Amino acid sequence: MDYVRWFDQLSKEDVGIVGGKGANLGEMVKFGIPVPPGFVLTANSYWRFVDHNNLRDKIAEILSRTNLNDPVSLLKASEEIQNLFINGQIPDDLKNVIIENYKNLSKIFGEEETYVAVRSSATAEDLPNASFAGQQATFLNVKGIEELLEAVKKCWASLWTARAMNYRTQMGFDHMKVALAVVIQKQIFSEKSGVMFTVDPISNDISKIVIEASWGLGESIVSGEVTPDEYVVDKNTLQILDIKVNRKDIMTIYDPEKLTKKVNVPDDKKEIRCLSEEEIRRLAELGKKIEEHYGNPQDIEFAIDKNGIWIVQTRPVTTYRKRSGRILLKGISASPGIGKGRVKIIYGPEDFKKFEKGDVLVTRMTNPDFEPLMAIASAIITDEGGNLSHAAIVSRELGKPCVVGTREATKVLIDGMYVTVDGARGIVYEGDVEFERKEEKEEKIVATREITATKVFAIADYPETVMKIRDKIDGIGLLRLEFLILRERKHPRWYLENNRLKDLEDILVNRIGEIASLMFPKPVIVRTFDLRTDEYRGLEGGDKEPIESNPMIGWHGIRRDLDQQEILIAQIRAFKRLIKEMGYRNIWIMIPFVISWEEVKAVKDIMEREGLIPHKDVKFGIMVETPAAALTIEEIIEKAGIDFISFGTNDLTQLTLGVDRNNSLVQKLMNEKHPAVLELIKRVIRVCKDKGVYTSICGQAGSDPEYASMLVELGIDSISANMDAIDSIRDAIARKEKTIMLDFVRKWIRG
Repeated sequence: MDYVRWFDQLSKEDVGIVGGKGANLGEMVKFGIPVPPGFVLTANSYWRFVDHNNLRDKIAEILSRTNLNDPVSLLKASEEIQNLFINGQIPDDLKNVIIENYKNLSKIFGEEETYVAVRSSATAEDLPNASFAGQQATFLNVKGIEELLEAVKKCWASLWTARAMNYRTQMGFDHMKVALAVVIQKQIFSEKSGVMFTVDPISNDISKIVIEASWGLGESIVSGEVTPDEYVVDKNTLQILDIKVNRKDIMTIYDPEKLTKKVNVPDDKKEIRCLSEEEIRRLAELGKKIEEHYGNPQDIEFAIDKNGIWIVQTRPVTTYRKRSGRILLKGISASPGIGKGRVKIIYGPEDFKKFEKGDVLVTRMTNPDFEPLMAIASAIITDEGGNLSHAAIVSRELGKPCVVGTREATKVLIDGMYVTVDGARGIVYEGDVEFERKEEKEEKIVATREITATKVFAIADYPETVMKIRDKIDGIGLLRLEFLILRERKHPRWYLENNRLKDLEDILVNRIGEIASLMFPKPVIVRTFDLRTDEYRGLEGGDKEPIESNPMIGWHGIRRDLDQQEILIAQIRAFKRLIKEMGYRNIWIMIPFVISWEEVKAVKDIMEREGLIPHKDVKFGIMVETPAAALTIEEIIEKAGIDFISFGTNDLTQLTLGVDRNNSLVQKLMNEKHPAVLELIKRVIRVCKDKGVYTSICGQAGSDPEYASMLVELGIDSISANMDAIDSIRDAIARKEKTIMLDFVRKWIRG
């Protein structure tokens, strides 16, 4: 039986047995492209595993009792089938083949066990042209036989994710005729990396090759944290036409735990180009060769290590400009996508009435007041902010193209002018710039629903977002009440002053209930109002908000709710209806900006008077976002009593370091990894563990894999991440948990 094919034994004709990714890698090797060496477990390997574990009948039985058009039923079937694969046994003959070829691959690099990437490559013998891109899993930095065998099983299992099953159902494909090949390829730890376009993606000039590169892994370029060097090469003569060297402060590298981490670029490398002339010309030669072979412009990813240049992936250019358009602005890529429309410059709520659906929102910086406009905008552009700004976070959740940190959008752009926004590249063009999109679909790295002891929650406020992610999260770690009332455009104080608090209660019941029902029975942590006086002034009734010199540390959070108890009681009554009358016992209540146990006790007393008993009827907790809460956590637990805490690292960092996170002049000082911040977090987790209090995080630091890994080591119970970080955070958690278990076993064996 043909279980394994090395890349040099494959070509584009072998899609039927090794899938598109496997065949493409083999094709590149055939015509002399330096591809990291590897081999593919063919579709025959998949079927051998399936038959050895008698899975055909078991899968058929599960499918026969499943309504594949019902999301809940589909998710249950998906988990059941994936567990069959995870718990299955690889037959000895196939296992020996995998081990033998892995050892041979390791020997090429003079290693006993080398790091590899394990990638899925779906295929259907009767459907050679079907596209399964982006539906199955990839595992990076796998080392050792046991890790490899486990990753292979997880790849096979990922053929049965709810997303993949739904795609086959909608396309009318027979589930039992689709198989999964597995690519096992040397993992490259690049010293420098980047992307190369064999057509100028800005001017659409087919005579030029454009190369972008930076130090370390390519993640820093993709995330927009680094502006890469840019090299322009004449495609015909390979003459270097232009070199633009940018300052590169940050680089992404691998750490000993096999997770990526961001570090500062050494001072002597920050302002020098990272590619030599020889590397530029060699890359251009390869790019030209690849384009000539495939017959169309290519988008090529490359990595450079001590062994030279490696081509990691190539695909047809999926977007390129058909018509010229002058570049007006460049900024930080905050949320990908293409958006077009007429510019509306919005300085504040007084301008909101001029904004219409489909306009491009241009402003200095957004705040929650802007969210109704962001929801109907075709794109968002700001003068200020970075990847952790309000505009960036909300745009990602809404799926809106967004460019932040342009510095001068409100000065350069003019009301009514038509622009095209390329969120992925952080560019704003003049006019209607057309992007041709080819059918080629880029394969994405997605994670299987790996079971971890540390729960993965999401930060989400919109039902549309929850629908997209609910099958791969363990709960909602932060649902912000103030976000739920923006549709009505009325400030909570309007309901108070107009004796309409029952209307506010009804709105909250409907909006919270919508998300609680989507997630049931998984927990939904709902934060009570955290209304800053400067953020919601544009809502009806908000004009009466007091003017504060520093609203960040002013009248908001629980201190405000205790001053305006009628509004707090309206929230509690909404919770009571949802939990006691409607049965949504998956709702947890969390209060923000706490500084003392007295505040917590006061809220609990009001809840009890309203007939909603903390701990008995509902889990009740606090956000730890002030140093005061962190330093008095014992008192809060012992004198007031809580079920859980959740770190708000954005505020905890700025209050600990004395840095305004909205001030661009001191943004560089915002550091969640500062020893002082970490000491507070360690202290709180240690105390909570001793007292039996559940711990979580809902700040932006939870979306950083390195930070997540550190929190797991400290013993946190759950981590909340942004929608676009859920897969990487689950992977980071799983790896750290395995490392901890292995370390424990090794110590136990050593006695």
